[in-house]
Amino acid sequence: VQLQASGGGLVQAGGSLRLSCAASGITVGNYNMGWWRQVQGKEREFVAKVRWTGTTSYADSVKGRFTISRDRAKNTIYLQMSALKAEDTAAYYCAADRLISGATDNVESVYYWGEGTQVTVSS
Repeated sequence: VQLQASGGGLVQAGGSLRLSCAASGITVGNYNMGWWRQVQGKEREFVAKVRWTGTTSYADSVKGRFTISRDRAKNTIYLQMSALKAEDTAAYYCAADRLISGATDNVESVYYWGEGTQVTVSS
């Protein structure tokens, strides 16, 4: 299984970026697919998820600014990030899990992780 994340970069505060995560070895429609982020020295934190059912959920810190989506035909998920803030600076990781609806997202529940893609927001 491979989750190949891309799209990170340097952007000014208030700007936008779109992250992509291309999956191989799994079908994104059969898993809950999500994005997590981590600042060096801190714990990895949940950002957003699109469940196998199509429903989405977001961390409070990104609601209204980030949008997660998936393209079944391309077996890829995306994270559209807008109104970026300096505190969004982190390495962003794509993840796949099979948590039941209502369960709390946690790193231990993730089946597969992708490599991180760095997002840096300058203020």
